[in-house]
Amino acid sequence: MQKVSIIIPVYNEKDTLKLLLEKVENADFCGLEKEIILTDDASTDGTTDIIKGFEGKYKVLFHSKNQGKGAAIRTSLKEATGDFVVIQDADLEYSPEDYNKLLPLLINNEADVVYGSRFINTENSGKFILKNKLANKFLTLLTNILYGCAISDMETCYKAFKKELIQSIEIKSDRFDFEPEITAKLMKKKARIKEAAISYNGRAHSEGKKINWKDGLHAIITLIKYKFTD
Repeated sequence: MQKVSIIIPVYNEKDTLKLLLEKVENADFCGLEKEIILTDDASTDGTTDIIKGFEGKYKVLFHSKNQGKGAAIRTSLKEATGDFVVIQDADLEYSPEDYNKLLPLLINNEADVVYGSRFINTENSGKFILKNKLANKFLTLLTNILYGCAISDMETCYKAFKKELIQSIEIKSDRFDFEPEITAKLMKKKARIKEAAISYNGRAHSEGKKINWKDGLHAIITLIKYKFTD
């Protein structure tokens, strides 16, 4: 039986983590065996203690100091044994109910990577903070211009990969610049990327959202850098 590894980088998500894991457990994995990998990025709000309670049930990894989302994904990937890999944030902005929209394209070998697009689902139109939506649209446009592609949502968290592809790419970014870096390197590898419409429930910074304008600036720099370097 084929298997999917669900990678969950976690930092200070004590209010959402347990519910998120319930949703992951109950998701439709399209007949695949599942493997859940949690990497705690040195949380300070009690999340670490919650994650320790799942040792023995899931693969549980810990950073001794906070390094960022990209670093947590790197740590998780070293332990992934599935045929496919899905990245899942630990908040509730993205719904695990959408796994069954991403995975069939990999299972049927129609794509090497599937991006869950928030923008091609019109039901999400009122669920974005305006400045975040505009920033995402700009970064996606810049990606399309630089790399000659036509994706609709570069910054989406929901990316599903064939494992051998994602593990063949050296990820250098430690923070949220993981998204532009992986996209740039996938484009340069000429990976077959498809998109699937997903649901989205954006949250504000007051609710725990961590990405900010500095991360947007780093995303621009990353997209330009990897256009000209490896």
